[in-house]
Amino acid sequence: MIKKDVKLGKNVLIFHPDQVNLYGCTIGANTKIGAFVEIKEGVIVGTNCKIQAFVFIPEGITIEDGVFIGPHVTFTNDKYPKAINPDGTLKSANDWKARKTLVKKGASIGAGAVILPGVTIGAHATIGAGSVVTKTVADGQTVVGNPAHPLLSKPINSEGTRRIKR
Repeated sequence: MIKKDVKLGKNVLIFHPDQVNLYGCTIGANTKIGAFVEIKEGVIVGTNCKIQAFVFIPEGITIEDGVFIGPHVTFTNDKYPKAINPDGTLKSANDWKARKTLVKKGASIGAGAVILPGVTIGAHATIGAGSVVTKTVADGQTVVGNPAHPLLSKPINSEGTRRIKR
């Protein structure tokens, strides 16, 4: 289901439109979206992104240009989710506020990663498959594991090489 309030840039490719749920989001030009993806209201996805199958992106997430998101990646926007209030009543949308998450230009997020709310993933950073990102990741940094931790001592630049001081 693609709601009428979704803003799609030029040449957006949605591989299986009947198997995707898009609600009130903005998708930039030339972005590719795989099957069984759900993107919620207010999400902004930049240009030239690739979002693989089975990705979930809730409210509060901003994804800049040129980002790769592998299959089964899950973003979260509530650090302490609960179904009910202390008095036992069902929580409503007014009982919580989505925490914001930013994925900067050129970042890559490996398959099955989980991104907790309130973090920034730096430009050209790499998140290893299956990692759980609990803290902000620096520009060019590669992180892996649960919780995600730096893999390399030196960041990678936008060309994919280590920065070397001369």
